[in-house]
Amino acid sequence: MNRNYFFTSESVSEGHPDKVCDQISDAVLDAMLKDDPNSRVACECYTTTGLVVVGGEISTNTYVELPQLVRNVIRDIGYDRTDLRFDADSVGVINVIEHQSPDIAMGTNNEVNGAGDQGIMFGYATNETKNYLPATLDFSHKLVKQLADIRKDKSQIMPYLRPDSKSQVTIEYTPDGKILRIDSIVVSTQHEPDVTHQKIVDDCKNYVISHCIPEELVDENTKYYINPTGRFVIGGPHGDTGLTGRKIIVDTYGGKCPHGGGAFSGKDPTKVDRSASYAARHLAKNIVAAGISDECTIQLSFAIGVPEPISVFVDVSDKDKAFEIAKYIKKEIDLTPSGIINRLDLRKPIYRNTSNYGHFGRDGFTWEALDLVKQFEQFR
Repeated sequence: MNRNYFFTSESVSEGHPDKVCDQISDAVLDAMLKDDPNSRVACECYTTTGLVVVGGEISTNTYVELPQLVRNVIRDIGYDRTDLRFDADSVGVINVIEHQSPDIAMGTNNEVNGAGDQGIMFGYATNETKNYLPATLDFSHKLVKQLADIRKDKSQIMPYLRPDSKSQVTIEYTPDGKILRIDSIVVSTQHEPDVTHQKIVDDCKNYVISHCIPEELVDENTKYYINPTGRFVIGGPHGDTGLTGRKIIVDTYGGKCPHGGGAFSGKDPTKVDRSASYAARHLAKNIVAAGISDECTIQLSFAIGVPEPISVFVDVSDKDKAFEIAKYIKKEIDLTPSGIINRLDLRKPIYRNTSNYGHFGRDGFTWEALDLVKQFEQFR
Protein backbone atom coordinates (compact mmCIF):
# COMPACT_ATOMS: atom_id res chain seq x y z
CA MET A 1 0.00 0.00 0.00
CA ASN A 2 1.30 3.46 -0.90
CA ARG A 3 1.64 5.74 2.09
CA ASN A 4 2.82 9.23 2.84
CA TYR A 5 6.37 9.44 4.15
CA PHE A 6 8.44 11.88 6.19
CA PHE A 7 11.92 13.22 5.47
CA THR A 8 14.16 15.47 7.56
CA SER A 9 17.24 17.63 6.96
CA GLU A 10 19.24 19.84 9.30
CA SER A 11 21.50 22.87 9.07
CA VAL A 12 23.86 24.70 11.41
CA SER A 13 24.91 28.34 11.63
CA GLU A 14 28.29 29.94 11.08
CA GLY A 15 28.78 30.01 14.86
CA HIS A 16 28.54 26.23 15.20
CA PRO A 17 31.98 24.90 16.26
CA ASP A 18 32.37 22.69 13.18
CA LYS A 19 31.42 25.58 10.92
CA VAL A 20 33.95 27.83 12.67
CA CYS A 21 36.56 25.30 11.56
CA ASP A 22 35.23 25.11 8.01
CA GLN A 23 35.40 28.88 7.69
CA ILE A 24 38.95 29.07 9.00
CA SER A 25 40.08 26.28 6.66
CA ASP A 26 38.48 27.96 3.64
CA ALA A 27 39.82 31.38 4.67
CA VAL A 28 43.33 29.91 4.69
CA LEU A 29 42.68 28.42 1.24
CA ASP A 30 41.41 31.76 -0.10
CA ALA A 31 44.40 33.62 1.25
CA MET A 32 46.74 31.19 -0.53
CA LEU A 33 44.84 31.25 -3.84
CA LYS A 34 44.63 35.05 -3.84
CA ASP A 35 48.39 35.41 -4.31
CA ASP A 36 49.23 31.98 -5.73
CA PRO A 37 46.37 30.37 -7.70
CA ASN A 38 48.40 27.16 -8.02
CA SER A 39 48.66 26.64 -4.25
CA ARG A 40 48.09 23.08 -3.09
CA VAL A 41 46.11 23.26 0.12
CA ALA A 42 44.63 20.67 2.44
CA CYS A 43 43.94 22.68 5.59
CA GLU A 44 42.26 21.20 8.67
CA CYS A 45 41.17 22.96 11.82
CA TYR A 46 40.27 22.00 15.40
CA THR A 47 38.70 24.30 17.96
CA THR A 48 37.87 24.10 21.64
CA THR A 49 37.66 26.53 24.55
CA GLY A 50 40.14 29.33 23.88
CA LEU A 51 42.11 27.39 21.27
CA VAL A 52 42.41 26.89 17.51
CA VAL A 53 44.75 24.32 15.98
CA VAL A 54 45.39 24.71 12.24
CA GLY A 55 47.10 21.82 10.44
CA GLY A 56 47.29 20.02 7.13
CA GLU A 57 49.56 19.95 4.10
CA ILE A 58 50.21 23.10 2.06
CA SER A 59 52.57 23.98 -0.79
CA THR A 60 52.44 27.63 -1.87
CA ASN A 61 54.59 30.53 -3.02
CA THR A 62 52.85 33.06 -0.80
CA TYR A 63 52.85 33.87 2.90
CA VAL A 64 49.84 34.25 5.17
CA GLU A 65 49.87 35.71 8.66
CA LEU A 66 47.91 32.80 10.06
CA PRO A 67 47.07 33.96 13.62
CA GLN A 68 45.66 37.26 12.36
CA LEU A 69 43.65 35.51 9.63
CA VAL A 70 42.16 33.11 12.19
CA ARG A 71 41.28 35.94 14.55
CA ASN A 72 39.60 37.92 11.77
CA VAL A 73 37.38 34.97 10.86
CA ILE A 74 36.39 34.42 14.49
CA ARG A 75 35.59 38.11 14.89
CA ASP A 76 33.49 38.15 11.70
CA ILE A 77 31.44 35.24 13.00
CA GLY A 78 30.64 37.11 16.19
CA TYR A 79 32.91 35.59 18.83
CA ASP A 80 34.27 38.91 20.06
CA ARG A 81 33.60 38.79 23.83
CA THR A 82 35.65 37.12 26.53
CA ASP A 83 32.57 35.82 28.38
CA LEU A 84 31.90 33.48 25.44
CA ARG A 85 35.13 31.67 26.42
CA PHE A 86 36.15 31.70 22.78
CA ASP A 87 36.92 35.10 21.28
CA ALA A 88 39.06 36.63 18.57
CA ASP A 89 41.35 38.62 20.84
CA SER A 90 42.27 35.97 23.42
CA VAL A 91 42.12 32.68 21.49
CA GLY A 92 45.35 30.75 21.17
CA VAL A 93 46.34 29.77 17.62
CA ILE A 94 48.64 26.77 17.05
CA ASN A 95 50.09 26.22 13.57
CA VAL A 96 51.02 22.62 12.68
CA ILE A 97 50.92 22.91 8.88
CA GLU A 98 53.30 20.73 6.84
CA HIS A 99 54.29 20.64 3.16
CA GLN A 100 52.26 18.58 0.70
CA SER A 101 53.42 14.99 0.34
CA PRO A 102 55.72 14.61 -2.70
CA ASP A 103 54.01 11.29 -3.45
CA ILE A 104 50.68 13.09 -3.90
CA ALA A 105 52.28 15.96 -5.83
CA MET A 106 53.84 13.46 -8.24
CA GLY A 107 50.38 12.31 -9.33
CA THR A 108 48.85 15.75 -9.65
CA ASN A 109 51.53 17.94 -11.19
CA ASN A 110 51.01 19.93 -14.36
CA GLU A 111 52.32 17.15 -16.62
CA VAL A 112 50.19 14.29 -15.26
CA ASN A 113 47.29 16.43 -14.03
CA GLY A 114 45.67 13.49 -12.31
CA ALA A 115 43.17 13.41 -9.50
CA GLY A 116 44.56 14.33 -6.09
CA ASP A 117 43.12 11.20 -4.51
CA GLN A 118 40.89 8.24 -5.17
CA GLY A 119 37.25 8.47 -4.16
CA ILE A 120 33.61 8.73 -5.10
CA MET A 121 31.71 12.01 -5.40
CA PHE A 122 28.01 12.69 -5.79
CA GLY A 123 25.93 15.48 -7.24
CA TYR A 124 22.19 15.86 -6.86
CA ALA A 125 19.34 18.12 -7.92
CA THR A 126 15.57 18.12 -7.50
CA ASN A 127 12.88 20.38 -8.91
CA GLU A 128 10.97 20.63 -5.63
CA THR A 129 12.52 24.06 -4.98
CA LYS A 130 13.56 26.95 -7.23
CA ASN A 131 17.21 26.42 -6.36
CA TYR A 132 17.04 22.68 -7.09
CA LEU A 133 17.66 21.62 -3.48
CA PRO A 134 15.56 19.38 -1.25
CA ALA A 135 12.99 21.56 0.49
CA THR A 136 13.88 20.16 3.91
CA LEU A 137 17.45 21.37 3.53
CA ASP A 138 16.54 24.64 1.85
CA PHE A 139 14.23 25.60 4.72
CA SER A 140 16.77 24.48 7.33
CA HIS A 141 19.47 26.69 5.78
CA LYS A 142 17.11 29.65 5.66
CA LEU A 143 16.25 29.34 9.35
CA VAL A 144 19.83 29.54 10.62
CA LYS A 145 20.73 32.18 8.03
CA GLN A 146 17.84 34.31 9.27
CA LEU A 147 19.03 33.93 12.86
CA ALA A 148 22.51 35.11 11.81
CA ASP A 149 21.11 38.04 9.83
CA ILE A 150 19.00 39.18 12.79
CA ARG A 151 21.96 38.81 15.17
CA LYS A 152 24.21 40.93 12.97
CA ASP A 153 21.57 43.52 12.17
CA LYS A 154 21.53 46.73 14.18
CA SER A 155 17.75 46.72 14.61
CA GLN A 156 18.08 44.73 17.83
CA ILE A 157 14.98 42.59 17.19
CA MET A 158 16.50 39.68 19.15
CA PRO A 159 19.47 41.30 20.95
CA TYR A 160 20.06 38.23 23.11
CA LEU A 161 21.18 35.97 20.21
CA ARG A 162 24.62 34.39 20.33
CA PRO A 163 26.44 32.91 17.29
CA ASP A 164 25.75 29.16 17.65
CA SER A 165 22.48 27.74 16.29
CA LYS A 166 20.96 24.70 14.59
CA SER A 167 17.79 23.94 12.67
CA GLN A 168 15.87 20.94 11.40
CA VAL A 169 12.80 20.59 9.19
CA THR A 170 10.65 17.51 8.63
CA ILE A 171 8.30 17.44 5.63
CA GLU A 172 5.45 15.02 4.96
CA TYR A 173 5.41 13.84 1.34
CA THR A 174 2.72 12.12 -0.69
CA PRO A 175 3.50 8.62 -2.02
CA ASP A 176 4.58 10.10 -5.37
CA GLY A 177 7.07 12.46 -3.70
CA LYS A 178 5.08 15.70 -3.64
CA ILE A 179 5.32 18.05 -0.67
CA LEU A 180 2.16 17.85 1.44
CA ARG A 181 2.98 19.78 4.61
CA ILE A 182 5.65 20.61 7.15
CA ASP A 183 5.38 18.22 10.05
CA SER A 184 7.94 19.69 12.44
CA ILE A 185 10.43 22.53 12.80
CA VAL A 186 13.38 22.52 15.20
CA VAL A 187 15.31 25.70 16.04
CA SER A 188 17.99 25.81 18.71
CA THR A 189 19.81 29.08 19.23
CA GLN A 190 22.47 30.12 21.68
CA HIS A 191 21.35 33.06 23.79
CA GLU A 192 22.21 35.43 26.62
CA PRO A 193 21.44 34.05 30.10
CA ASP A 194 18.88 36.69 31.09
CA VAL A 195 16.22 36.02 28.42
CA THR A 196 13.22 33.80 29.12
CA HIS A 197 12.54 30.64 27.17
CA GLN A 198 9.08 31.88 26.20
CA LYS A 199 10.55 35.07 24.77
CA ILE A 200 12.86 33.01 22.55
CA VAL A 201 9.98 30.78 21.42
CA ASP A 202 7.77 33.74 20.54
CA ASP A 203 10.52 35.64 18.74
CA CYS A 204 11.65 32.61 16.75
CA LYS A 205 8.10 32.03 15.54
CA ASN A 206 7.50 35.71 14.74
CA TYR A 207 10.83 36.78 13.25
CA VAL A 208 12.53 33.60 12.07
CA ILE A 209 10.09 30.83 11.17
CA SER A 210 7.44 33.10 9.68
CA HIS A 211 10.13 34.68 7.49
CA CYS A 212 11.47 31.37 6.16
CA ILE A 213 8.60 28.89 6.05
CA PRO A 214 5.69 29.24 3.57
CA GLU A 215 2.46 29.73 5.49
CA GLU A 216 0.57 27.31 3.26
CA LEU A 217 2.80 24.41 4.34
CA VAL A 218 2.09 24.88 8.04
CA ASP A 219 -1.08 23.57 9.68
CA GLU A 220 -2.53 23.05 13.14
CA ASN A 221 -0.58 19.80 13.49
CA THR A 222 2.84 21.24 12.70
CA LYS A 223 5.09 20.76 15.71
CA TYR A 224 7.61 23.35 16.90
CA TYR A 225 10.69 22.51 18.97
CA ILE A 226 12.42 25.77 19.87
CA ASN A 227 15.37 25.41 22.25
CA PRO A 228 13.74 22.17 23.42
CA THR A 229 16.11 21.71 26.39
CA GLY A 230 14.99 25.11 27.69
CA ARG A 231 18.47 26.67 27.84
CA PHE A 232 21.34 27.16 25.37
CA VAL A 233 23.74 29.70 26.89
CA ILE A 234 27.01 27.77 26.55
CA GLY A 235 27.77 27.19 22.90
CA GLY A 236 30.32 27.46 20.11
CA PRO A 237 33.75 25.90 20.64
CA HIS A 238 33.38 26.39 24.40
CA GLY A 239 30.29 24.18 24.42
CA ASP A 240 31.64 21.55 22.03
CA THR A 241 34.83 20.96 20.08
CA GLY A 242 34.82 21.67 16.36
CA LEU A 243 36.46 19.98 13.39
CA THR A 244 36.74 20.84 9.72
CA GLY A 245 34.56 18.68 7.50
CA ARG A 246 32.23 17.25 10.12
CA LYS A 247 29.06 18.69 8.57
CA ILE A 248 29.27 17.13 5.10
CA ILE A 249 25.54 16.36 4.89
CA VAL A 250 24.64 19.94 5.83
CA ASP A 251 27.12 21.09 3.17
CA THR A 252 25.53 18.98 0.42
CA TYR A 253 21.96 17.67 0.11
CA GLY A 254 20.65 17.06 3.60
CA GLY A 255 20.80 13.29 3.26
CA LYS A 256 18.61 13.15 0.14
CA CYS A 257 21.29 11.37 -1.89
CA PRO A 258 24.43 9.31 -1.12
CA HIS A 259 27.68 10.95 -0.04
CA GLY A 260 31.16 9.79 -0.93
CA GLY A 261 32.51 10.74 2.50
CA GLY A 262 34.97 13.46 1.51
CA ALA A 263 34.68 16.94 3.01
CA PHE A 264 35.12 20.15 1.01
CA SER A 265 36.46 22.95 3.19
CA GLY A 266 40.18 23.66 3.21
CA LYS A 267 40.86 21.75 -0.02
CA ASP A 268 42.12 23.34 -3.22
CA PRO A 269 40.36 22.32 -6.46
CA THR A 270 42.93 19.68 -7.45
CA LYS A 271 41.28 17.68 -4.68
CA VAL A 272 38.41 15.96 -6.50
CA ASP A 273 36.57 15.55 -3.21
CA ARG A 274 35.66 19.17 -3.78
CA SER A 275 35.94 19.97 -7.48
CA ALA A 276 34.31 16.77 -8.78
CA SER A 277 31.44 17.17 -6.30
CA TYR A 278 30.87 20.66 -7.71
CA ALA A 279 31.04 19.26 -11.25
CA ALA A 280 28.53 16.51 -10.42
CA ARG A 281 26.12 19.07 -8.95
CA HIS A 282 26.52 21.23 -12.07
CA LEU A 283 25.58 18.30 -14.30
CA ALA A 284 22.69 17.08 -12.14
CA LYS A 285 21.17 20.56 -11.87
CA ASN A 286 21.28 21.11 -15.63
CA ILE A 287 19.73 17.69 -16.28
CA VAL A 288 16.78 18.45 -14.00
CA ALA A 289 16.46 21.99 -15.39
CA ALA A 290 16.27 20.46 -18.88
CA GLY A 291 13.06 18.69 -17.83
CA ILE A 292 14.44 15.17 -18.12
CA SER A 293 13.56 14.06 -14.58
CA ASP A 294 12.18 15.46 -11.32
CA GLU A 295 15.46 14.57 -9.65
CA CYS A 296 18.91 13.41 -10.67
CA THR A 297 21.84 11.83 -8.87
CA ILE A 298 25.29 11.61 -10.45
CA GLN A 299 28.27 9.67 -9.15
CA LEU A 300 31.84 10.23 -10.33
CA SER A 301 34.77 8.07 -9.25
CA PHE A 302 38.50 8.77 -9.53
CA ALA A 303 41.87 7.13 -8.93
CA ILE A 304 44.85 9.13 -7.67
CA GLY A 305 47.07 10.36 -10.49
CA VAL A 306 44.56 9.33 -13.21
CA PRO A 307 43.02 12.28 -15.10
CA GLU A 308 39.78 10.75 -16.40
CA PRO A 309 37.07 9.55 -14.01
CA ILE A 310 37.00 5.77 -13.55
CA SER A 311 33.22 5.76 -13.83
CA VAL A 312 30.27 8.05 -14.47
CA PHE A 313 26.87 6.99 -13.11
CA VAL A 314 23.62 8.84 -13.78
CA ASP A 315 20.35 8.09 -12.00
CA VAL A 316 17.14 9.61 -13.38
CA SER A 317 13.58 8.26 -13.49
CA ASP A 318 14.05 6.76 -16.98
CA LYS A 319 16.89 4.22 -16.70
CA ASP A 320 17.39 3.98 -20.46
CA LYS A 321 17.86 7.73 -20.60
CA ALA A 322 20.24 7.52 -17.65
CA PHE A 323 22.51 5.17 -19.60
CA GLU A 324 22.51 7.43 -22.65
CA ILE A 325 23.17 10.56 -20.59
CA ALA A 326 26.11 8.89 -18.85
CA LYS A 327 27.57 7.94 -22.25
CA TYR A 328 27.12 11.50 -23.48
CA ILE A 329 28.78 13.00 -20.39
CA LYS A 330 31.81 10.71 -20.71
CA LYS A 331 32.21 11.65 -24.36
CA GLU A 332 31.35 15.36 -24.36
CA ILE A 333 32.12 16.80 -20.88
CA ASP A 334 35.71 17.17 -19.73
CA LEU A 335 35.75 15.73 -16.22
CA THR A 336 39.49 15.67 -15.72
CA PRO A 337 40.61 17.79 -12.75
CA SER A 338 41.99 20.45 -15.11
CA GLY A 339 38.81 20.35 -17.20
CA ILE A 340 36.63 20.86 -14.14
CA ILE A 341 38.88 23.59 -12.74
CA ASN A 342 38.92 25.51 -16.01
CA ARG A 343 35.22 25.11 -16.81
CA LEU A 344 34.09 26.17 -13.34
CA ASP A 345 36.93 28.70 -12.80
CA LEU A 346 37.93 27.21 -9.45
CA ARG A 347 41.37 28.74 -8.84
CA LYS A 348 39.91 31.91 -7.34
CA PRO A 349 39.55 32.83 -3.64
CA ILE A 350 35.82 32.04 -3.48
CA TYR A 351 35.70 29.33 -0.88
CA ARG A 352 35.04 30.89 2.50
CA ASN A 353 31.67 31.99 1.13
CA THR A 354 30.82 28.34 0.45
CA SER A 355 31.45 27.23 4.01
CA ASN A 356 28.14 28.44 5.49
CA TYR A 357 24.56 27.52 4.58
CA GLY A 358 25.47 24.91 1.99
CA HIS A 359 27.75 24.71 -1.02
CA PHE A 360 24.79 24.36 -3.39
CA GLY A 361 21.59 26.17 -4.28
CA ARG A 362 23.06 29.65 -3.88
CA ASP A 363 23.70 32.37 -6.45
CA GLY A 364 27.19 33.36 -7.48
CA PHE A 365 28.85 29.97 -7.81
CA THR A 366 29.81 28.71 -11.27
CA TRP A 367 28.61 25.17 -10.55
CA GLU A 368 25.10 26.55 -10.08
CA ALA A 369 24.94 27.95 -13.64
CA LEU A 370 22.30 26.55 -16.00
CA ASP A 371 24.59 26.71 -19.01
CA LEU A 372 24.30 23.07 -20.10
CA VAL A 373 20.51 22.86 -20.29
CA LYS A 374 20.38 23.04 -24.08
CA GLN A 375 22.89 20.21 -24.38
CA PHE A 376 20.76 17.93 -22.20
CA GLU A 377 17.37 18.83 -23.74
CA GLN A 378 18.02 16.20 -26.43
CA PHE A 379 17.31 13.52 -23.79
CA ARG A 380 13.88 14.83 -22.86
